[in-house]
Amino acid sequence: MSLGSVITAIVTPFDEQQRVDEEAFLGLFRHLVDHGSDGVVVCGTTGEAPTLTADEHLRLIELACAERPAGTSVIASTGSNDTAHACAMSARAVELGADAVLSVTPYYNRPNRRGLVRHFTEIAKATEKPVVLYNVPSRIGLELPNDLLAELAQVEHIDYVKQADNSALAQVDGLGLYAGNDDGFAQALDLGACGGILVASHLVGERMRRMVDEPERRAEIDAELKPLYAALSVTTNPIPVKAALNLVGQRVGGVRLPLVEADEAEQEVIRKALTELGLL
Repeated sequence: MSLGSVITAIVTPFDEQQRVDEEAFLGLFRHLVDHGSDGVVVCGTTGEAPTLTADEHLRLIELACAERPAGTSVIASTGSNDTAHACAMSARAVELGADAVLSVTPYYNRPNRRGLVRHFTEIAKATEKPVVLYNVPSRIGLELPNDLLAELAQVEHIDYVKQADNSALAQVDGLGLYAGNDDGFAQALDLGACGGILVASHLVGERMRRMVDEPERRAEIDAELKPLYAALSVTTNPIPVKAALNLVGQRVGGVRLPLVEADEAEQEVIRKALTELGLL
């Protein structure tokens, strides 16, 4: 199945009491689809999954699946460094209507290669929907090299990889490729990737859509957006994108500890990038 080309790793809005703001979440979801996104990843790192309760996590997946605009894909982020928990969350997400699950490399306990194969194989057995592997060594401290990805591609239901190591962007036999970083999106598309799982698409989704639809202008659009990519990396994601969304009038609230709000200097970098792109 096709999950789409422009997939936004949607933030989780919070109200003033830091409760999940379901109305704002659905409003943002609809806004994203109206502005270039084919679908969303729910409860990823950008969605602050580490500080969501299991009930909040599953409720957001349920809400996204029940209220999705027609033709929109929902990828549920259900990864864990506990294989049993990842399997249970993946199975439940699919029951709630998710089109695929995103499963990150196990963090902190850092299994060896045989353990990684067993981990992802068990997750693939827990669902009949596609599994999107997530390689993000900058956060995990452990890499899924391309030869291991090729091995995992032989496992039924492991169909895609979100590659967040730009130096490793490559087509792997048996896996659809998604860029995991905004600044790797153009490079991935040039390689024939399915698309990207993106953050800047919260703000410039239509322009990122044009990078898919107008390959002859891809490099030009990518160069135009580089200052925004940099601004959204001025501190830990999703602090900058939430600050940016609030600045442009999309109500998403703050972040939960241990993340903290963007400070004045960070806000100024974000504001400058938004202004230069005509978003403010």
